Amino acid sequence: MWKPFEPGSSPIDWCEGNYSISPSIAEFMNTLSNALFVLLPPVLMHLFRDYGRFVNPGIHVIWFLLMVVGISSAYFHATLSLIFPSVCQNSRKIFSLYTTLVTVIGTVLAMFHPAVNAFALMTLSIPASVCLVLELKRTKSQRVYRLGLRCGAILLLAITCWLNDRLFCDTWLNLNFPYLHALWHLFIFIASYTATVLFAYFSVKEERPHQTPMLKYWPRDDFELGIPYVTIKSYIKIDHNTHI
Repeated sequence: MWKPFEPGSSPIDWCEGNYSISPSIAEFMNTLSNALFVLLPPVLMHLFRDYGRFVNPGIHVIWFLLMVVGISSAYFHATLSLIFPSVCQNSRKIFSLYTTLVTVIGTVLAMFHPAVNAFALMTLSIPASVCLVLELKRTKSQRVYRLGLRCGAILLLAITCWLNDRLFCDTWLNLNFPYLHALWHLFIFIASYTATVLFAYFSVKEERPHQTPMLKYWPRDDFELGIPYVTIKSYIKIDHNTHI
């Protein structure tokens, strides 16, 4: 077998004990915690069907890339093989390009330099966070503002979990809780897709206000801890060729 595909070929090993829960999965909880990356994007594709049809079909590419991240991360933690290590540690049109660029850079770095990948992706999150803060200062929607605050808080919580797992592993092992990296997976997914929802809203609000974007929640719109998504009130499909 080509060496990068061999189990245990990765130089990165997280705090969770290897094969301590399952004899066939190296880091069981770190593998299982990627489930949201695979299960939720299809739901988001469905919820954003009107957005994709009438505003920007590229939104579905982001949901697909999140699935790729989750599958790659699960494979890495299950086998600890170098190829496909944890990608997850790893104007609005510019934001769309930025998101894709970050994913591509993260994938390449993850394949060859997992440690560098983690810090690189955290650093790249800084400009996105700055843009989010600026947009939240401008918004008049309290619902959008509250979601933005939750997104920022969850991102900080995710980074805290990652750093604690990496830097204070012995302490958490003594507490019999070596699962902070698994929590990182959950929190960073929530922060990532929530940020995407927010920027999708800002994109329509800024560039196509006549389409009246609305932030809603599934399964109940009055329950703000549900799954946020953006729909539009005016179903007018824009012909991009008219601006050329």
